[in-house]
Amino acid sequence: MNNSVQQIPVGYKNTEIGFVPVEWVEKSFGDICTVNQGLQIPIEERKKTQVEGSKVYITIQYLNSLDLPEFISNYTPSVCCDEGDILMTRTGNTGIVVHGVSGVFHNNFFKIRFDRKKINDLFLVYVLRSHRCQRTILEKSGTSTIPDLNHGDFYSIKLALPDYREQTAIATALSDVDALIQELEKLIAKKQAIKTATMQQLLTGRTRLPQFAYHPDGRIKGYKPSELGEIPEDWEIEPLGKSHTLATGTTPPTSNLKNYGGRYLFVSPADLSDSKYIIKTEKHLSDNGFHLARIFPSGSTLFTCIGSTIGKTGLAREELTSNQQINAIFPNDESDHEFIYYAITYIAPRIKALAGQQAVPLVNKSEFGETVFCFPNCKNEQTAIATILSDMDEEIQAMAQRLNKTRQIKQGMMQELLTGKTRLIKPESRA
Repeated sequence: MNNSVQQIPVGYKNTEIGFVPVEWVEKSFGDICTVNQGLQIPIEERKKTQVEGSKVYITIQYLNSLDLPEFISNYTPSVCCDEGDILMTRTGNTGIVVHGVSGVFHNNFFKIRFDRKKINDLFLVYVLRSHRCQRTILEKSGTSTIPDLNHGDFYSIKLALPDYREQTAIATALSDVDALIQELEKLIAKKQAIKTATMQQLLTGRTRLPQFAYHPDGRIKGYKPSELGEIPEDWEIEPLGKSHTLATGTTPPTSNLKNYGGRYLFVSPADLSDSKYIIKTEKHLSDNGFHLARIFPSGSTLFTCIGSTIGKTGLAREELTSNQQINAIFPNDESDHEFIYYAITYIAPRIKALAGQQAVPLVNKSEFGETVFCFPNCKNEQTAIATILSDMDEEIQAMAQRLNKTRQIKQGMMQELLTGKTRLIKPESRA
């Protein structure tokens, strides 16, 4: 139903962008700001070291940490920005809003200039990043090979402005949530680093769990040399394929639609993420398709062996199958299948290196099966190690879920606060 035929709530008015509080003013970006483009500097004029008077050259690659900082000396004040300025990409992936950087900005950016006495900079950042504004930016950028947002189209985009005090209250509330998100991200990164260090110690035997570190007579267990370096005297080294069944996935004929759309998970590399367990997939197989495929039992470790994502791993919690880009290591009675998952995850970089620099990276099944790893002879020790790492994974997963929930809350808050549906300053309380 259109706003024009809906009943307008008390205290609100109908505008081009929907219902907003009667005190808010409908404006366009052309009413409140001006923009200018940055500077395109040839590669040969960019320097890897900073000299007096030079500034960081702000590009998308630099912001994405895909490139080392580059510095330029030939610029004018109009293409410089400081941490209080707002930049926004105008070509390519349009609408990326950047705040809090300092330097000389690339021609792909707009610098947005506005009256800071009337517009709170953080409020404007959140407006630009809002779902409605981002959708409008994408629509006005066009559908050509390289989308482009011109000055006029940007200026025509509408927004609703509360007074400066309410702008500040909205910006403060949203920035508080952003601060929580950043702290959660830092905490997850820290926990991931601790887990990585713990894997390195436990999965090589450099650190022994106390209950497995001593002989029955109380003597501490020693180490022995191996092709992987020193390992505990009661650990072994063997190829992955010696004691475990390996299998490569298959794809049921796609010409028969009856093979697809059922309840069985059909794993591709895109379905393997940072999560330990494989619990959902983009594609599913029917009973017919599943029985045409190579079935992997519950407890199998899946490992991507072809393409740019070589090394991605996952652990099956139920019977499933995969396409031919993935190899599976089946569980057996002599080893703890979760320990095997962690062991393979740990040696994944070594397996990935076998692919070399081919156009299409590939680790064949034979190379995969011949890769050696070390492990305790005692299955109980394998289980104890896997339990510690699993507990750490569960803690990280719980924090990741909290992070996702907080991000969802923020999106809901933006929708409520930037439209005035929820007010932080009541009209009657205004001074």
